[in-house]
Amino acid sequence: MAVTKKYTYQDTVKLLTDAGKFRISLGLERISKVLELLGNPQDKLNCIHVAGTNGKGSVCAVIASILNCAGYKVGLYSSPHIFKYSERIKTSNQDNSKLSDITDEDFAKYIFEINDIAVKNNIDLTEFEILTAVMFKYFADKKVEYAVIETGLGGRFDATNVIKKPVCSVITHIDYDHTERLGNTLDKIAFEKAGIIKPNCPCIVMEGMEPFYDKAMEVDAELEIVNPFFNNFPSPQSMDRDSYPLQGTYQKENLALALAVIEKCFPKITPETIKQGLKSVKHPCRFQYIKEYNLIIDASHNPNGINGLVESLDDYYPNTKRRFIFGCLKNKDYKKMVKTIAQTDPSELYFFHFNNKNSATFDELKSVCPIECEELTLEVKIEFNNDILTVICGSFYMIDGITKLLKIKQNDIL
Repeated sequence: MAVTKKYTYQDTVKLLTDAGKFRISLGLERISKVLELLGNPQDKLNCIHVAGTNGKGSVCAVIASILNCAGYKVGLYSSPHIFKYSERIKTSNQDNSKLSDITDEDFAKYIFEINDIAVKNNIDLTEFEILTAVMFKYFADKKVEYAVIETGLGGRFDATNVIKKPVCSVITHIDYDHTERLGNTLDKIAFEKAGIIKPNCPCIVMEGMEPFYDKAMEVDAELEIVNPFFNNFPSPQSMDRDSYPLQGTYQKENLALALAVIEKCFPKITPETIKQGLKSVKHPCRFQYIKEYNLIIDASHNPNGINGLVESLDDYYPNTKRRFIFGCLKNKDYKKMVKTIAQTDPSELYFFHFNNKNSATFDELKSVCPIECEELTLEVKIEFNNDILTVICGSFYMIDGITKLLKIKQNDIL
C-alpha cells in the first residue's frame, strides 16, 4: 500500500462521514474483496469475536484488559466512538501498562490507503467496512497476539464476520434493537447474532436460545451457557470503584461472560492477573460516575439499556434527587425509553437535540413524554452540585456535543 499525500485526522472524518460512506449496508462481499486485496490480514489473527444487543463492548473491554495484563499483545476493536474515530482501534502499548488508541497519523494513513485500494477496484465500502478493514490490517501489521473484536450490527452479515476460526465467540444479552434490519422477534435477532458461531470453535452465551443451539449443532461448535446471576459480583454498597471501574447492576452478566472466556481459553492466567485486569479496565460512558460533577453518563440507547440504567440508579443511588438529560436517534424506540425515565419521577428532565441528521427533535421526544420536560439549549444553565444527581443517557452520538455544551472536560471521561 502506498499513499503519497499526507492526510490528517480531519481528512479521515470528512471521508468517513461522506454521504456515500456514512450508511449501513450489511453483507460480507465488499469487505471480503478488499481484505483479499490486502492479503487477508484477518486470517493471521487470533480473534475473540463478540456479538449481542447490549454489553458486548464491556465484555470486550474486560477480556482485552485481562489479556493485556497477562502480557499478551492485544488489539481491541469496539464501536461506536465517543469523541474520535481512533478510539475504536486500540493496541497494547510497549510495556503493556494500558491499551492505547491508534495514532492520528497511522489512522489517516491506513484509512486512505485502504480507501484508495477500494476505489481503484470499484469496491464501494461503507464507513464501518473501511474501519473494519483498517482494524484487521493494522492489527496484523502490529502483530497482535489476540484481537478482541466487537461486532457493529447483528452478526451474520456484520463486516467483522469474516473471521473463519475464532479462539472463542461470545454472545451477550439479546433484546430488541435494530429490528428493522435484524427482525422483530427475539428469535430472529438471536438467529442473526448466532451467525458468529463457527465450526469447531467454542461459543459462550448468556441465554440458551434455540437459534444458538441450532447453529452450534449445525457447525459442531461447543456451546457454553453462563449463569446470568454472577454470585460473586459485589453489591452496590460494597463496590470499590478502584478494584472494578465498570459499575451498574447489568455488569454482572458482562463480567460473568468475560471471565468465562478467560477460564475456557486462558486457564493459565492467574487470579492475581485477572484482578489486575479488572482494576485496569476502561470503558467510558457505561454507568460512569464523575465525582467532580456528581454526574452519571450512560450511553443506554435502547429500552433494555434504559431499564438497566434505572435499575442501577435505584440500587446505587436510592432516594436521590435526579436530573435526566436524554437524547437519541429517531430510529430507536424512544417512546418506551422516555416513558421509563418519566416513571422514575425525576426532579428535572431535559431533552437534547444533538448535531446528527437522525437525532430525535425536542418536539418528537416531548410528544411522547407524560411529564413536564424542557429542551436543553445554550440558554439553559445546568448547575452541577451534590443536591441532585445528573444523569446523561441515550445515544453515544450525543456525548461529544453535550459535554461541550455543559463544559465537561473530555479527560474526565476518557
